[in-house]
Amino acid sequence: MNFLDALQEKILIADGAMGTLLYSYGTDQCFEELNISQAEHIQRIHTAYINAGADVIQTNTYGGNYHKLERYGLQDQVKEINSAAVRNAKAAATEGTHILGTIGGIRGIRPQFIELDEIKRTFREQLYCLLLEGVDGLLFETYYDLAELSTLVQIARKETDLPIVAQVSLQEVGVLQDGTPITEALKRLENVGADVVGINCRQGPFHMLRTLERVPLPKHAFLSSYPNASLPSYSDGALQYNNNADYFGECAKSFQAQGIRLLGGCCGTTPDHIRAFSQALEGAVPIEEKQIIVPKPKIEVRSQSRVIPEPLQSIVLSRPSVVVELDPPKKLNTDAFMRGAKALKDAGADAITLADNSLASPRVSNESLGHLIKQEVGARPLVHITCRDRNLIGLQSHLMGLHTLGLHDILAVTGDPTKVGDFPGATSVYDVSSFELIEMIQQLNRGISMSGKDLGESTSFSIGAAFNPHVRSVERAVVRMEKKIAAGADYFMSQPVFSQEKLLDVYDHTKHIEKPMYIGLMPLTSSRNAEFLHHEVPGIKLSDEVRERMLKVSDDKEKSAQEGILITKALIDAALELFNGIYLITPFMRYETTVELTRYANEQAAKRAGGISNVSNVIH
Repeated sequence: MNFLDALQEKILIADGAMGTLLYSYGTDQCFEELNISQAEHIQRIHTAYINAGADVIQTNTYGGNYHKLERYGLQDQVKEINSAAVRNAKAAATEGTHILGTIGGIRGIRPQFIELDEIKRTFREQLYCLLLEGVDGLLFETYYDLAELSTLVQIARKETDLPIVAQVSLQEVGVLQDGTPITEALKRLENVGADVVGINCRQGPFHMLRTLERVPLPKHAFLSSYPNASLPSYSDGALQYNNNADYFGECAKSFQAQGIRLLGGCCGTTPDHIRAFSQALEGAVPIEEKQIIVPKPKIEVRSQSRVIPEPLQSIVLSRPSVVVELDPPKKLNTDAFMRGAKALKDAGADAITLADNSLASPRVSNESLGHLIKQEVGARPLVHITCRDRNLIGLQSHLMGLHTLGLHDILAVTGDPTKVGDFPGATSVYDVSSFELIEMIQQLNRGISMSGKDLGESTSFSIGAAFNPHVRSVERAVVRMEKKIAAGADYFMSQPVFSQEKLLDVYDHTKHIEKPMYIGLMPLTSSRNAEFLHHEVPGIKLSDEVRERMLKVSDDKEKSAQEGILITKALIDAALELFNGIYLITPFMRYETTVELTRYANEQAAKRAGGISNVSNVIH
């Protein structure tokens, strides 16, 4: 009897975790490679699950794709690993055992900006390997991204008539991590060709059953569930799960009552858990009807007292705008910083931008200083957030705190690596890149946490993104801009530009971009400063004329500072012909310099307000 015919008649018991039983080989070991080097051990695990009552086993190929095998230098062994995995399952199988070829998700709990085209390429390679070896069906498991899973199901359905099991993973009851209701997700998978739809991983029986209470019986598919053993604990450097096989047996009837036809186990489960399922459901008949629980709609409550300022992107689209960066201090005394913030606000800066531990050196929290300058100075803070210092938990908590403080302007950046800062041995987290951080903030703007949980209120963040013109290929930098726009960026702030030629180059490459740009300008302070930037900062090249001008006054600090200001004023004049946004970067806490330049930029913008500029005359 084939797999789907068997599901028509009874509840099939699937196997449990493979990785849990392979931990003895070490967490740094590629478990899929063991299909070749430890084939007999893999076969013994399959046999243990079959002896425990499993009707269905899956190949040890969850991470057997090019993308994941590349971490171990095994990307060229996709065929060998997947073929060996199917042979191992067949060697262990007995009469009536159904073998599913497993393909795991690539986009996981940690958001990853991996193009679907790349996922499709690596998926097809693994898919063909499994199909050529003759599996009885396909199991797509642990998919957090519905777009990824539905795309792969469609591809597989065009390539084969074999049964397809498609399973999503949830962090919250009833919703995917992007907020999609489970009922909608499973219906979509059914519509694109999945024969069995369901849930696996992340949740134990308690939460998985609460989710399944909301799920109606599919019209043209069956339901599956592969719960984790429990919530894991962390002990002696490893994740550990409760040995609760009896509890699984107690829950088995509840899974039957929710209409499950394919029931297995995920992380932490062992042959004992599968034996408990099998014994509890021996002879059980699948249900044909069920009552579902429809969750009450949640009404979003927004505080009416919260005042949301006009977004920066709207300001810079309507008129010339100046924002100024003032780095938080490295020492605890903030008097000079607060004086600088007030002076810049009085000079007409639309916002004061605060870096997030720039150059990977610890400074006073920009969140706290942003709150202070808003409350005490009346300035508008634009807070930078890097991906370097906080994991997903910390990032979301930080963003929720910014929202609570009424700080709505964000610049999302990846952040300098720790090796350039005061603590080169510190860990760079990078759970996400700037692309995923932008997506994360936009999801909060919809009132949904990164786990899919309803936050009860939407944030109102205006999201800035960085643009680096000092790269070998500006075209590639523009492609990154476009990807950031797709992720949800509202406007851009560039790294500092030091020549009129580069200003025009940036304009020519970005003039088709609809999102506004704040062009970065940083006044030079000395000849040494100029030479450092020219020779040691990647991608930045100063003109011979500028370097010569700074060199001529190198023996006089005051003249050097004034020359740097004059050079920047000329760049402001040129920039205002091309861009509405000016982003001034204060050098070494010398806010008097950027105060003067802020006033100058506003004055020049006012003079231009009634005229029409000629871009072709900017560069002489």
